[in-house]
This record gives sequence, C-alpha cells and structure tokens, in this order.
Amino acid sequence: MNRRRFLQSAATALPISLAPLPLQAAPVATRVIDTHTHFYDPTRPLGVPWPPRQTPLYRKVMPADWRQLAEPLGIKETVVVEASPWVEDNQWVLDLAAQEKSIVGLVGNLDPTDPEFAVHVRRFATNPIFRGVRWRADLVRIDTHQAAALKGAKVLANQGLELDLNGGPDLLPHAAKLAAQVPDLRIVINHLGGAGDPKSLRPEWRENIRQIAKQKQVWMKVSALVEQVKGPEGQAPRDVGYYLPILNHLWESFGPDRLVYGSNWPVSDRGASYEVVFGLVRDYFSSHGSEVCEKFFWRNSRDVYRWVDRHA
Repeated sequence: MNRRRFLQSAATALPISLAPLPLQAAPVATRVIDTHTHFYDPTRPLGVPWPPRQTPLYRKVMPADWRQLAEPLGIKETVVVEASPWVEDNQWVLDLAAQEKSIVGLVGNLDPTDPEFAVHVRRFATNPIFRGVRWRADLVRIDTHQAAALKGAKVLANQGLELDLNGGPDLLPHAAKLAAQVPDLRIVINHLGGAGDPKSLRPEWRENIRQIAKQKQVWMKVSALVEQVKGPEGQAPRDVGYYLPILNHLWESFGPDRLVYGSNWPVSDRGASYEVVFGLVRDYFSSHGSEVCEKFFWRNSRDVYRWVDRHA
C-alpha cells in the first residue's frame, strides 16, 4: 500500500502508525506561509490584555523569536492574527511589520458592534499589510449580534478584506449563514472549527464541517491541531496517524484548494514544539503530492488573504 492510500484508510485502521518524514529533507514546498502567529510585548508601559499574566504565554514574543524556530524549517513569512481587543494594537503590529519583512499580512481585531467599526476598518485598510479581521466567539457572538455581524461583514467585503472566525462547532452553522448572506466575503475558519481531540470528535462537528464546506468562499485553517488534544501540556502525540480522523475529514470536505497552513504559535507550544506542529502537516500533505503542498503551504493563503509579496 502506498503512502497516500494508507493515509486515506488509516483513520479506521488499528494500530495507526506512520513514520514521520525527516524535517531536514527537501523543502515541502517552494514557499511556506504560516498564516497564524501572535506577537506581543507585556513589557510595554500599558502591558497587554492577552495573554493572561499567570500563564507561560505571558512573555515577550516577537518576530525574531518566531524566525529562530521557523527559518530552519524553511518558513520565512507569516500572517499575524491579532489577539488583543485594543484597537491601537492593530497599529502596533502594522508598525512592527514596517520593520519586519517576514510579516506579509495582519488579520486585525475589531469589534463589529463598535459604532466606529467601519471607520477603523477603512483607516487600517489603507495599509496593504492589513488583510482582514478576526472575530473570536468569546468576544463577538455572530449568532446573537446578527445585524452587527452582517453589517460588519459587508464593510469588510466592500474593502476587499477577509474575515477569520474562531469558535467551536456550534459557530459553524452561523458562519455558513453569514457566508451565504455575503457571498463576496472570503472567510477563514480558524483552528479546525473547534474539532477537539481526534479521539473524541463530536458528530455535530463532522456534520457542521460538511455543511460549511459547501460555501465555496470559505477556507479552513489547519491550526491548533496539537493544543486541542487532551493530556499533559506539551506532550501531544507526534504521530500524524493520531490526527487522521480530523485531517481526513477536512480533506474530504474542503479538498486541496481551501485548506490553509497555520501554526497558532506560540499558543501551539501548549501541545507540542513548533517543529512537531509543522512536521505533522508536512507528513500529511506530502502524501498527497507536491502540487497539493504548494497549495496548502502558500498558494491557498494567497487566494484568501491576498497577502503582500514583500520578496517579489
């Protein structure tokens, strides 16, 4: 049985075992864009609203720290996703990007229930690094704030920007409805749509993934794969076979053109090292061939984020 057929069937086969590809092998793709990193500096005079002070994440995290981990793996560019709800922290990342060519895009953090939402979007959109906005379910409820979400989504679409959405499986039907209402808005579902541990996938996740994948302007970001695993922090399984119930379902639902790579670093450290996070998706998508790798690791992200090519 060849490697591709094994990946397709192994989700139902026991035991699951797959030898990882060596990370020092030939590059997985001609380019790799990590579409989900966070940078922040708690030492600023005002500090930061996220992450919480009592967590290991509460430390200064800058592009140089990420590059030290990513560049040995052939990853030199990233799209930053802003986790701070402070409006001016969007500008903080844009100022950082002015000095850091590794940052090719920013997904900002702006609340559609803010009366100044459209003003803020237009302001930041004048910078080509600003590529869209993320709404987290813990901050923006698109189910209970439907009118504001719809109005905000149309503002983004009119500016040619995209929308990241982050939440659990119960968010997906509302995201699918929003996609149908604003068909010219590109949407990226973060963190596997809240899949959770591959060993305890909920039926509603599987079905809701199938349904939202029918909206052709919706992409899925393959991020937060390891930190959703139950168990001790930093000790998520390193065998790609463990994650096949998730990866195979996403592959079957979204296909090769609407899956996007993202690490969720440094939050991903809660599950495994950056090298392991990259190695898992490298093993999986390499089995589908070089053209699929080109799409997953950078071309699909170009289509949805329309990031700035700073190395052209």
